[in-house]
Amino acid sequence: MSLRPNRRQSLALMAAAGLPAWAQSPPAVAPAAPAASDAPTIVLPPPRPPIVLPPLALRQRRLANGLQVVSLPTQGGTTVSVQVWYRVGGKDDPVGRSGFAHLFEHMMFKRTKYMRDEMFDRLTEDVGGQNNAFTAEDMTAYQNEVPSNHLERLLWAEAERLAHLQVDQANFDSERKVVIEELRERVLADPYGRLFNALPQHGFERHPYQRPVIGSEADLNAATLDDVRRFHATYYRPDNAVLIVVGDFDPPQLDGWVDRYFAPLVTPATPIPRVTEHEPVRARDQRVELKAPNVPLPAVALLWKGPSATHADAAALEVAQALLSSGESSRLNEALVYTAQAAQAAGFAAELYADGGLLAAYAIAASGQSLRKLEDALLNQISLLVRGKVPVLEIDKVRTQLMTSVLLSRQTPQGLADAIGRAVLLHGDAREADARIARLQAVRVADIQRVLTQHVLRARRVTIDYTQGAAA
Repeated sequence: MSLRPNRRQSLALMAAAGLPAWAQSPPAVAPAAPAASDAPTIVLPPPRPPIVLPPLALRQRRLANGLQVVSLPTQGGTTVSVQVWYRVGGKDDPVGRSGFAHLFEHMMFKRTKYMRDEMFDRLTEDVGGQNNAFTAEDMTAYQNEVPSNHLERLLWAEAERLAHLQVDQANFDSERKVVIEELRERVLADPYGRLFNALPQHGFERHPYQRPVIGSEADLNAATLDDVRRFHATYYRPDNAVLIVVGDFDPPQLDGWVDRYFAPLVTPATPIPRVTEHEPVRARDQRVELKAPNVPLPAVALLWKGPSATHADAAALEVAQALLSSGESSRLNEALVYTAQAAQAAGFAAELYADGGLLAAYAIAASGQSLRKLEDALLNQISLLVRGKVPVLEIDKVRTQLMTSVLLSRQTPQGLADAIGRAVLLHGDAREADARIARLQAVRVADIQRVLTQHVLRARRVTIDYTQGAAA
């Protein structure tokens, strides 16, 4: 479950999936177990040694105007990733103006003083590269990958749209329509879009994280051009940005180009407003009934408040999420979808942000199933993970899946730059891109059981019953 829309790939919202034919067939009768004397001896493999990688050779500097620059030259490639991450996300949307950070994800591809609309497509796609962008709760990122001989022009283009974006009525009107259409398609038209879009609203009590990043149609329609210009001037400035360059480049030449195109940009004297709200501990359990049109089967979601991305429990919660919800052999899918055939889909998500987190277990019912039984089944599987034995092979499989994902992402300039950006924006330290590998490998079964006990089983929760009906 992710609530992070981007320009090309918007919300990936859960939809009910029919059971495959083999899952609906009666289970085969298991053969009789062999006698104890005939039972084969199972030899478990020894524990895998930890993977130790050399630290990334990061180059870091900060310009006089406050721009943070992180670069990493790599060997053996001919491409370079140029990314600019801004410290502005859904949590920074003004009250009554949800969706502004997401709106600017789109606006930044419009014309500037010296570039026409959609020029980034010409500078990237037309030379065999690519570009993308995404907005999250704490950040907005613009990501490009091009042949390395196009590095200088991409640096110029990123500096140009930072300094000279044309925030006018025509651009505002056109991109507002695009964002509203995305909201209608990905949230309102999807049978379960309203459910997942409502999780932050009910999961948080005070923090601005409770406003979905994609925004609301009413807030977007109420916005004025002055509102938009004020937001842009507040957050799109050099001292609120991180420039990340990874790939095939000459470091002294990169420094010269960065000085040429970014150093002249002026930083306003006014301070950047920051969210200071602290989310309280939930005092009591709550049940919410949420209705929406075109819901083919009811669903239930259980929500708990979680820690921040920098918390010591973050890695253990990431591994717990994988055990419960990663792939067809995960515990929730195996128990609720395949074995009991009580759910069309089930999952667990640990969404950990800079200021706090949201933990969610959810299930979409199979035909004729009770939401109360589904709720009990979700809690039962979490309890079994906490109180039962976790086979060595199961934890080894999940840890291998996570490490494979991390290591594969480090094989490309784009993946490395993304890891660096998340490390800087969520942890305030680019070196966290290396530290995360050690943290994941250090997680043990006892850690997983402890964090699920503390943050889930012993914590107050909100339960959402999602059914067919007229939307509120």
